Amino acid sequence: MNDAELLRYSRHILLDDIGIEGQTRIANATVLVVGAGGLGCPSALYLASAGVGTLIIADDDEVDLTNLQRQVLHTTARVGMPKVDSAREQLLQINPLIEIEPLNKRLEGAELEALVARADVVLDCCDNFKTRHAVNRACVKLGKPLVSGAAIRLDGQLACFELQNPEAPCYHCLFPEGDDVSEVRCATMGVFAPLTGVIGTLQASEALKILAGFGKPLYSTLQIYDARACEFTRMRIRKDPACPVCG
Repeated sequence: MNDAELLRYSRHILLDDIGIEGQTRIANATVLVVGAGGLGCPSALYLASAGVGTLIIADDDEVDLTNLQRQVLHTTARVGMPKVDSAREQLLQINPLIEIEPLNKRLEGAELEALVARADVVLDCCDNFKTRHAVNRACVKLGKPLVSGAAIRLDGQLACFELQNPEAPCYHCLFPEGDDVSEVRCATMGVFAPLTGVIGTLQASEALKILAGFGKPLYSTLQIYDARACEFTRMRIRKDPACPVCG
């Protein structure tokens, strides 16, 4: 690291859990963030400020006025701009030392797998089950750790999947694809603005722990956050031996 990097990341380097070695691992890492909305914004903000070397941000949507209540990377002046371009512009103002690759598209198929293969950690910050399951399948196939978040109304969820470990459960074990799970979207159900910040920031925290190699990531655990009562509840996730994705 040069002097500017040592100074910028000095508060991390002072932590025994991170130090020069951990910060160097963060700086050399590539993270794929799927979604640049309510969860992707705070996740990417903290990953960028923490010095993740390369951030790949994928989203096919444009900034809308209704997004600005919670999607903290976007501004009124950028309404109508692709979210990934808005995010890149803001993140580079925070940290010009990193690389940001904006992808204005919905990832699927071989392209999704190629990007997951490049990543050290994948963050699922999207808002639909089809994409969540596609990301999970790619992470299982390629053995990449997955950090998944969700937020709707006043309820949030966070889970980490140790998919580099063949004995660990995957997202499909928790929410099987094809079950009668109705899509709930903030466009119709509403979402409490700080809730997305809480969950998105926790996603960034878990990703950084995995990258730097310290602490105890939330593997095989679903953490539920109730914003009404400011209460967290944890549930263990068991691997489904009959899971068609990871079983």
